[in-house]
Amino acid sequence: MARVNFRLPDIGEGIAEAEIVTWHIKIGDMVEEDQPVADMMTDKATVEMAAPVTGRVVEIAGEVGDQIAIGSTLVVFETEAEAELAGETASPLGDGPEVAEATPPEDAAVTPPMPTPVRPEPVEGRAADATPAIRASTSLSTNGGGGSSSNGEGARRALASPAVRQRAKELGVDLAAVHPSSGDRIKHSDLDAYLKYSGTPSAATSSRPVATDDDIEEIKVVGLRRRIAENMAEAKRRIPHFAYVEELDVTAVEALRQAMNATRGERPKLTMLPFLMRAMVKAAVDFPMVNARYDDEANVVSRYGAVHLGMATQTDAGLSVPVIRDAQGRDVWLLAAEIVRLADATRRGKATRDELSGSTITLTSLGALGGIVSTPVINRPEVAIVGVNRMVERPVVIEGRIEVRKMMNLSSSFDHRVVDGMDAAKFIQAIRRLIEVPALLFAD
Repeated sequence: MARVNFRLPDIGEGIAEAEIVTWHIKIGDMVEEDQPVADMMTDKATVEMAAPVTGRVVEIAGEVGDQIAIGSTLVVFETEAEAELAGETASPLGDGPEVAEATPPEDAAVTPPMPTPVRPEPVEGRAADATPAIRASTSLSTNGGGGSSSNGEGARRALASPAVRQRAKELGVDLAAVHPSSGDRIKHSDLDAYLKYSGTPSAATSSRPVATDDDIEEIKVVGLRRRIAENMAEAKRRIPHFAYVEELDVTAVEALRQAMNATRGERPKLTMLPFLMRAMVKAAVDFPMVNARYDDEANVVSRYGAVHLGMATQTDAGLSVPVIRDAQGRDVWLLAAEIVRLADATRRGKATRDELSGSTITLTSLGALGGIVSTPVINRPEVAIVGVNRMVERPVVIEGRIEVRKMMNLSSSFDHRVVDGMDAAKFIQAIRRLIEVPALLFAD
């Protein structure tokens, strides 16, 4: 028998440590080579780590939420033969803490026999270092929790939220057999449908547990949710927010949007967002102080010629901000296509690190739930954010006449250390003029 130390690699992001977001294994599990073992979070990105060998898990580094240093042992496997490790010719990971050669207690669960791979014989008593296979690209969110897969099917693990995954586990349902009704993420309704049509009893009663007055659910704040909490708290603590709300008449641009959609052909459907984005990038030309980032530790404001537009996007794991690069060079059709692409990649956890960083100003929207006014929190180190509220029809007095118009509010926040109130108001007023006279959006 040999032990293999699976060390957390340097994944090229210049970080010193990563957070354990999800364990897909537990001590005593048998795992196959390339089976997912853990999701590790670095900054806003989550990387799925895969087992480098086939073997039994004898030690794991910590609990969900713990920080693990690069080069430290993440998992210790016990194998029947020493693996041919791709990492032996890779760049060194650095020395991590040594793992004790602990012998499992006699009353431990009996481990099923393991297939013997055709590999070189181990050096007895030595723990080998393994460079892990990093599964999939850097992503925004994890695929949820759940137990390990001892049959080697972890590589095609179904996408589901932790709540759905836990419920399926309690019901004894293999999520690989459940087909999502839309997209590729399994929801509670998909699990209900599976229970119903598979003939499983108590499908209706197992939908949701009935809460009682004594029910208390404690949820550890980890991963992306913890990063969001930290970033929001830091933004509010360090940035003196200046809020400004303006009312827009969107009747004309809404009529234009509908007319363009009627002849769009194969192009993506236009929402109001591409028009607002186009207005923001055009207005930013005259107000460079809002298209900026402020390093308040170095006391340096960086103003950008290009507009890298952040697009606040809600996912199952929390709020993320993918970035539309060089938004000033895109028309409304190209902006619409990029909105669809980035939103889909972000919600599926496939957005890359570059797609999730580097924004210079952010647009956020609550869609149909937009309300009348909101107070968006600045995406630090940016200095401005614009929020979209709900569009409504209501009577408006125009030159002494009462007309029914489509109206919408923009709620914005600015870093008052960098952006003066007058400049903030003028910037939003410039957006208003572009939206209310939409032909200006297409003028040079």
